[in-house]
Amino acid sequence: MIRTLGIILLFGVVFVGLQSVYTVNELQQALILRVGEPVDAVNEVGDEDPGLHFKLPFIMDVLMFDKRNLEFDMQPEEIQASDQVRLVVDAFLRYRIVNPLRFYQTVGDERGAQSRLRSIMDDSLRGVIASIPSQEVVSGQRAELMDRVQTAVEDQVARQDLGIEVIDVRILRADLPQQIAERVFQRMRSEREQRAAQIRAVGAQEAQEIQADADRQGLIIRAEARAESERTRGEGDAQRAAIYAAAYGRDPEFYAFYRSMIAYQEAIGAGTPIVVAPDSEFFDYFRSETGRN
Repeated sequence: MIRTLGIILLFGVVFVGLQSVYTVNELQQALILRVGEPVDAVNEVGDEDPGLHFKLPFIMDVLMFDKRNLEFDMQPEEIQASDQVRLVVDAFLRYRIVNPLRFYQTVGDERGAQSRLRSIMDDSLRGVIASIPSQEVVSGQRAELMDRVQTAVEDQVARQDLGIEVIDVRILRADLPQQIAERVFQRMRSEREQRAAQIRAVGAQEAQEIQADADRQGLIIRAEARAESERTRGEGDAQRAAIYAAAYGRDPEFYAFYRSMIAYQEAIGAGTPIVVAPDSEFFDYFRSETGRN
């Protein structure tokens, strides 16, 4: 009997002892509740104190909160820009708990924090995107847009004093809805095709103008070349005539002989039949034994 009571007493002491201690690691921060009311925080940001700690058993409870950066990923939603175009925006937020007491008092736990952050993110995204055209959201300065959204989120978190710190806000995607995107792309394709047709028409007109100018310049060059050729030929003929005249003046008989030889060479070819009267002047040099006319 005494032994049994001793064992029960030992188990009771061990149980009470276990209820009196708790451990907080480096990645956690603890909130101490006394009869449901928060009274203290352990190992919170800026007050590092991990390790073994003590509490009053059965009166105090311990809630653990993550000390690392946490991520909240929003579901894609449609938001209207300043030009009344609706965009599908997908964004996420990183935050960390810096005041577990205030965090517990305002949102309770991470699920409550995500619900509150969803509302804040939605309000901030709509407020910022509604102030700028859709073109700037889709293809503009995305970094500047995210900075504005993060500033808006930080302001609301600070006003509501949620006990958290916003680390980063990112917009993963900001695109037109599928049905609108197809219409926009079709319109863009049509505009590009019209622009391409216009460019091709201008190019064809310029090509015709270049070809016409080239043809005109070709005609001018050929005409100038023919004129230069005729001038050169005329000068050559004049020089030849002058040479012939000079030669005739120096020896008329040799000149007549030379001209006859040229005429024979041009008129009489191999196998060429010629019918000429025997007393024709054309063959005077053939009848002369001395080669004189």
